Amino acid sequence: MVTSPDIHWLSDVKVYAVNRIKAHSNHSYYETMEEAKNAGPMPMRYGLNGYWKFHYSVNPGSRPKNFFQFEFNCSNWGDIQVPEHIQLQGYGKPQYVNTMYPWDGIHSIRPPEVPEDDNPVGSYVRYFDLPKNMQDRSVFISFQGVESAFFVWLNGEFVGYSEDSFTPSEFELTPYLQDHDNKLAVEVYQRSTGSWLEDQDFWRFSGIFRDVYLYTIPDIHISDVKVVTDLNSTFSKGILKLDLTLSSAEEAKIVGDLYDASGTLVARTAENQNANEKRFISCSLKSPKLWSAEKPYLYKLYIQVFKKDESLVEVVPVNIGFRKFELVNKIMKLNGERIVFKGVNRHEFNCRRGRSITKEDMLWDIKTMKQNNINAVRTSHYPNQSEWYDLCDQYGIYVIDEMNLETHGSWQKIGAIEPSWNIPGNKSEWQDIVLDRAISMYERDKNHPSILIWSCGNESYAGEVILNVSRYFKSVDSSRLVHYEGVFHNRDFDDTSDIESRMYAKPAEIVKYLSKNPNKPYISCEYMHAMGNSLGGMKKYTDLERKYAMYQGGFIWDFIDQALVKKDRYGKEFLAYGGDFDDRPTDYGFCTNGIVYANRKPSPKMQEVKYLYQNLKLLPDREGITIWNENLFSDTSEYDLEYILYHEGKELFRDILQVSVAPLNDGGAVFKWPNNIFRFEGEYCIHVLARLKEDSLWAAAGYEIAFGEYVFTEKENQKSSIPTGNFKVVHGDVNIGIHGKEFSILFSKQVGSIISLNYFGNEMISTPITPLFWRATTDNDRGFSQGYNSGVWYAASLARKCINIEVTEGQGFTRIVFTYKFSILAEIEVNTIYTVYPDGSIYVNAIYHGADHLPQMPIFALTFKVPADYHLLEWYAKGPEENYSDRCNGAKLGIFNNCVSNNLSEYIMPQESGNRTGVRRVSVKNRDGFGLKLSAVTEPLECNFSPYTAFELENALHHYELPNIHYTVVTVGKQMGVGGDDSWGAPVHHEYLIHSHQDLAFDFMLKPIHPFVSE
Repeated sequence: MVTSPDIHWLSDVKVYAVNRIKAHSNHSYYETMEEAKNAGPMPMRYGLNGYWKFHYSVNPGSRPKNFFQFEFNCSNWGDIQVPEHIQLQGYGKPQYVNTMYPWDGIHSIRPPEVPEDDNPVGSYVRYFDLPKNMQDRSVFISFQGVESAFFVWLNGEFVGYSEDSFTPSEFELTPYLQDHDNKLAVEVYQRSTGSWLEDQDFWRFSGIFRDVYLYTIPDIHISDVKVVTDLNSTFSKGILKLDLTLSSAEEAKIVGDLYDASGTLVARTAENQNANEKRFISCSLKSPKLWSAEKPYLYKLYIQVFKKDESLVEVVPVNIGFRKFELVNKIMKLNGERIVFKGVNRHEFNCRRGRSITKEDMLWDIKTMKQNNINAVRTSHYPNQSEWYDLCDQYGIYVIDEMNLETHGSWQKIGAIEPSWNIPGNKSEWQDIVLDRAISMYERDKNHPSILIWSCGNESYAGEVILNVSRYFKSVDSSRLVHYEGVFHNRDFDDTSDIESRMYAKPAEIVKYLSKNPNKPYISCEYMHAMGNSLGGMKKYTDLERKYAMYQGGFIWDFIDQALVKKDRYGKEFLAYGGDFDDRPTDYGFCTNGIVYANRKPSPKMQEVKYLYQNLKLLPDREGITIWNENLFSDTSEYDLEYILYHEGKELFRDILQVSVAPLNDGGAVFKWPNNIFRFEGEYCIHVLARLKEDSLWAAAGYEIAFGEYVFTEKENQKSSIPTGNFKVVHGDVNIGIHGKEFSILFSKQVGSIISLNYFGNEMISTPITPLFWRATTDNDRGFSQGYNSGVWYAASLARKCINIEVTEGQGFTRIVFTYKFSILAEIEVNTIYTVYPDGSIYVNAIYHGADHLPQMPIFALTFKVPADYHLLEWYAKGPEENYSDRCNGAKLGIFNNCVSNNLSEYIMPQESGNRTGVRRVSVKNRDGFGLKLSAVTEPLECNFSPYTAFELENALHHYELPNIHYTVVTVGKQMGVGGDDSWGAPVHHEYLIHSHQDLAFDFMLKPIHPFVSE
């Protein structure tokens, strides 16, 4: 027992736990069976969450050194909430960095040094009375998460010290306790030796950010439970083995009762009275129901401890999931079937509380995952709160549990691999501190069936130290595999990982690996970098699932944006990223990579994830449907298959099918259409939706989990109607006017475009229609250096000149052709052709004449503004969420409505958003029903209606920097995909680019809308 603390422990790689209790399973325990079955709060636990007295010091030299002494008066200190980060409660400031260490360029240090003058200290004090049921008993304290190192005192006596921010640290308090007026003092340091091992891509905080509680134990207590489940080769028999550690060698009998989900006792095991601290009991079960993400079946085991006199002293309830995860012929299998991880990486995050998240946050996250067909999570890059794993067991999520290790800044500098001072590498002095983190994670989490894989950490290069971590996992657990991606950079340590795991490998690179008879199955532990407007081309990855058995999925980076609520200078809240807190160094907006916004709203990217991750592939045609059931264990009988027929976007018919397709099988059914249902000419669309028949934990009955669609056209030999009537053409010196019943249009020879479009007395356009070659740069565009590579198109959008105007007056129409040249790109030419008809409709045709040796074009479009009062949108297009040429698989063709302000997505940094592909028609109206209708002619369009121009979005770093809304900005044309392989240089895939050497064209109709005249 160490009784004297030493601040030098902070920089001593050999000291990371002083007087800390040995890591153990995180299990609940009760004194009676009734309490255990009710599973309420544990009577033998007493929470210390709440307000603590607090003092903040900028460095150790300025801290109140003797604050832990019992007589030290801290009544004039402020209060701080526990659990929560110090930096989110008015002290210091949060800092976001990705790979570099937070002191880079400020302090010249190397591991395990710690900056002495830049190491904030939080001094916490909590007074408490000992609950009566804990008096005269052994009492312990548990800190579930403290960042990054801390000392503990009770009533002036030193208790202990610990590092590792993300696993519990527990200490015995019994020798120092009194029944009343206990003074608990905790000194938390932001930087320690452990900080070198916690260089994750996240906000840098400090403080007590997870629960703190006291606990006592019965006279005879099960201090550790190890559950081992196994199945025979046919999965028809389950074996349950328990390895128990008791807190004392007092004579006791152990009984285990196993109940199924309905509460029926299905097995019992018992051990006779003996006085050993280690106990081993087992039982078997015929035809057990197996655990999987699809069917997360849990048995409940009650382990009962009886004293020598047969009195019950303790009951430990444990959830039991029978499942077998193994590597068979180089393929990962669960319960005998090849598994595909449809996963995400997930930081614990809340935009107000940082990594101090609540159960409500966790429930929202796990329900959202299940609702969007996400079946797996990698706990990037640290063990999560214990409750998260309980939820994954109950709801059905496969977990890669990752230990708290990342040393990115020690071996990768500005993207280059340079491991000259990499830690831990082969440095034996780092072995114990690193292995301690693995042991703490394993011991706490070992009994969760949802955990299939242990991960040795993230982005820490490779070496003997991490290889020994892998060996440790394999020595204590044969029921799981071990993962580590870093061996990709140093194949001398390839044995560290059972799986070939790579980050951001392109589809072609993955195919290359899989085509060479590899030795290990493949996963992308990180892929589809979802920063801002991203996730384009995801289908290229998911298509590999059926092509290669050894391709076993991946984990999108990542689930939720790491953005924090902050107030602007006017007191209005906004979501802030790195640098917004004057934190330097910083990696700015690189923390916003989620498919969920930081305020826990799904982003438009989720639409694509849900579709590409769905296990039911629904493939309708005119006659019926083919179903690929890619579930491993569930047939389709738990779903209603609803099919709907639309004509030109309007529903004609719907019905429900009952189809049972076995797991991992294909099947189908025939639609029952009414007679003569396809009698109309035009476009038809069939939607098939798989809906839950019954309520589940994560969604109500009727929830749509999968969809498929089929589009076809019925044509008749009818001549298209051409508007007839009279109108007047006026040739002025500067303008050409075309005037008809209820409309007036002006074309300016000087401007070279339409300058007025007046329908029913309402001026519809606020600025001329002009060619556009630039979209507001997305995060992926920035990473690809779009501004550098294609910046000429930005200039071309502004530096144009109309060099020619041609007017043709025909029978029932007038055609005006404008020809544009561009000063910065003299070799290209654009024509915009307007054909006006007697009803005021305008046929618009845009033609680009390509030229060689020009960079890729972000967009080729026409854009103009209409007054902001015209903001109500009705689409017949792909939707309802925004979509792009490389991210439109999850969009449905249909009619949907929104408004212009809601069409701008909430990506933290303003950028291109709100686009729709497959646009057949779209109307923009004011509240009185007047407006414009834009319709495709030759082929479906891409359109965007935004409150801002591309250039207004381009020049704003935050949404609050955008101007007040004065216009609706209409953009019609073609734009490149958004990409998403990564956000630091990966191009958009070739087929989704706009190639500048090619000729391009698109066309559409503009028509007026009157509230009392049919469109």
